Amino acid sequence: MKRQVLKKAMCFATAAVLLAGCGNSTPAEPAAQPAEETQAEAPAEETAEAPAEEVASPGGRVGVSMPTKDLQRWNQDGDNMQKELAAAGYEVDLQYASNDVQTQLSQVENMINDGADVLVIAAIEGSSLGEALDMAKSAGIPVIAYDRLLMNSDAVSYYATFDNYMVGTVQGQYVIDSLDLDNADGPFNIEFTAGDPGDNNAGYFFNGAMDLLKPYIEAGKLNVVSGQTEFNDVATPTWASEVAQSRAENILSSFYADGTNVDVWLCSNDSTALGVENALAANYTGTYPIITGQDCDIENTKNMIAGKQSMSVFKDTRTLASQVVKMVGQILTGADVDVNDTETYNNGTITVPSFLCEPVFADANNYKELLIDSGYYTEDQLQ
Repeated sequence: MKRQVLKKAMCFATAAVLLAGCGNSTPAEPAAQPAEETQAEAPAEETAEAPAEEVASPGGRVGVSMPTKDLQRWNQDGDNMQKELAAAGYEVDLQYASNDVQTQLSQVENMINDGADVLVIAAIEGSSLGEALDMAKSAGIPVIAYDRLLMNSDAVSYYATFDNYMVGTVQGQYVIDSLDLDNADGPFNIEFTAGDPGDNNAGYFFNGAMDLLKPYIEAGKLNVVSGQTEFNDVATPTWASEVAQSRAENILSSFYADGTNVDVWLCSNDSTALGVENALAANYTGTYPIITGQDCDIENTKNMIAGKQSMSVFKDTRTLASQVVKMVGQILTGADVDVNDTETYNNGTITVPSFLCEPVFADANNYKELLIDSGYYTEDQLQ
């Protein structure tokens, strides 16, 4: 386990119509392995097909730390992880931290003291778990950062996530195509709502979208009426719907109360999109805007069907959970560990070997294929 050779891998999506590929990169030697909404209805029980090339389980104890039960997606991630790890023969210690940093720190430390062989951690704040990561390193426990990169530590063995920058580019391209910005005269009015500044992914989401849309802003085809275009100005602490709603209400009352239309509201995820949608319903009478999101939460998918949200980036968490279970088995057996990116994700101390899965967008035209036909949701859940 001290020395593991990285190899190229492919990520297979679960839906019959969807093949979510992951880009390849030249293998490199990894770092030495170390010694909001209320709880929502879970998706359909059917689980995704695990990635090819199964790894035999050697047994062992896996600590899984999730941020909160208050957002639907973390319930899905935790449930998927627990089911797949248990089915593979591992003892699973799954805990949720109620979006409280000190609670998560204490929970991870307890997992270490209770004899975890591997830790899988989705951090509330990427830089908040230094003490626990130091403990894991001293105890020789490998750590997989799950979906959110653990920052400023050399005790992070691997990172498993979706291509976060691509999430933003998918949203940005959707706006470009929907408005036909390459041909339309414009200008169109746009506002931005980004994610939690404590979540390393939030910057990637925002930058991916902004990198595509900035040329249209500079050319005058897109007009940010509020003038708020910097990440720190548009960020949403803890991704909270109520925080996004409050900010959107302020923008609408300050810049759109005179009847000015907002044509696009680019939201980095579904919980922030839900807040914006609530603000629009209460404070806006103009032409309804294009609204982006991410995660295909049940309430947001219903809003897509109803025309209240235009799209959401679909990241099949079953695929990610299956990949992490596979990586756990590879670590514990001393096998080669699958990664496909060894350059992008520097956590401030080391560049963490990563496995990235590719997201796609869902909208009212294709949600049945992506979400229902694949078994991610049932039709009843979206009624």
